[in-house]
Amino acid sequence: MYGVNKWRRDFFIEVLWLFLGIKGRINFIQLARYGSSSEQRYRQQFEKPFDFLQFNKSLVIESGSGTFAIGFDPSYISKSGKHTHGLGYFWSGCASKALWGLEIGGIAAIDLGLKTAFHLEAVQTPNKKELDTKCTQMEWYANLLVQRRDALLEISPYLVVDAYFSKRGFVDTLTQATFHVISRLRDDADLKYIKPQIKTGKRGRPKKYGEKVDPQKPDMTYFEKVIKPDGSHLYCANVHSKALKRNIKLVIEQNMNNKNEPKQKLYFSTDMAMDGVTIMQYYRNRFQMEFLYRDGKQHTGLEDCQARDENKLAFQFNMALTAINVAKVEHWLSQPHKERGAFSMANVKTMHHNALLLNRFFDVFAIKPNSIKNTQRIKELIDFGKIAA
Repeated sequence: MYGVNKWRRDFFIEVLWLFLGIKGRINFIQLARYGSSSEQRYRQQFEKPFDFLQFNKSLVIESGSGTFAIGFDPSYISKSGKHTHGLGYFWSGCASKALWGLEIGGIAAIDLGLKTAFHLEAVQTPNKKELDTKCTQMEWYANLLVQRRDALLEISPYLVVDAYFSKRGFVDTLTQATFHVISRLRDDADLKYIKPQIKTGKRGRPKKYGEKVDPQKPDMTYFEKVIKPDGSHLYCANVHSKALKRNIKLVIEQNMNNKNEPKQKLYFSTDMAMDGVTIMQYYRNRFQMEFLYRDGKQHTGLEDCQARDENKLAFQFNMALTAINVAKVEHWLSQPHKERGAFSMANVKTMHHNALLLNRFFDVFAIKPNSIKNTQRIKELIDFGKIAA
């Protein structure tokens, strides 16, 4: 990376190590206790910008499978007080209501080959008071991605978002920026068949659209049926969406509910050349992003920042999620594919915490850790306390 001098590089590596090794809250006081610098230095260095998007993009391209989609998902961050930058009421999926705190717009690279997600960048969402003078929240989300268009398109042109973002303004903005949007529609979405425009000799233009699509009884003259290995049925067709004001590739997934009645879910892609199975694969892997935020909140201090300043908060958010990327590459992807089990951030934290303590013991007691005699014992101590997979 250009523009990163030796002092900044060494600081970044040290903080990354501490985020992976410190158990409990990860804030400036804890960094000063376990690290080699004072609390003031950590505060000053967190204030300086760092290009996490460039760092994580390089890491993803180098270590991933090569088949990616871009994922975007806002995440609620618990934060009390009154003077922190960006404080307001934001939607919490866990509580199913708006709560007082912060929100980050998380951008991730979803690796379809490895079936996992890598963090790219987290940007704090402005509160309602700040947005009122500029744009709506949905417009802010769309502009956030458009501003990073060039870097994101180097990874993938496909953007996967949940059903909340299946709105015309968001989809139009992203497609104009040459992204293809994959998302889910409402179960009662107004969709119509696309009819071939054949001249009848009568006055007026021939009808562009046919009857309304009934997801329970799709017209098989338009739809293609695919049976998945799990027994569910997929119906795929190009249709017109009234809400999005555009033609889309629609995928209807039919399953049976507890009452043995058919239940439908509607998915779509703005890339009408995509097949239905691929659309479902992209959308289903979107959920891997949720594990990033779960591990960040439980293990790497995503919600632990003491600061109230925008730059310090941004550094903490991105460092917490970037640490998961590095842990995933170092401790999971480095293993042979056949020996690779489920990725456990809890085990990585245990190993790094043990290593952090052992290094302290080596310094205090002047032990030589790299001798052949001690190698196996040190490995056993580092792995002490790991959870059996």
